[in-house]
Amino acid sequence: MRLTEFHQLVEEQFGPVRGSSLLVDHVLSGLDGRTAEQAIEDGVDPRDVWRALCSDFDVPRDQW
Repeated sequence: MRLTEFHQLVEEQFGPVRGSSLLVDHVLSGLDGRTAEQAIEDGVDPRDVWRALCSDFDVPRDQW
C-alpha cells in the first residue's frame, strides 16, 4: 500500500480532522506502543498500520 492510499483511507474512514489526530495521538496496541506516524517513520508497511488502526477502532473487516 502506498502512503497516499493509506492517508486517503484514514481520511475516508475517520474524517480529515479525527484521522489526522489519530495518526499522531493514538497509540496502536498492535504496533509496540507506537503511533501510526511513528510506526510509518520506523518503516512499518502502511498496510500493517492501517490494519492496526482498523483493529483498534473496530472497523468492519471488509473495509480493511
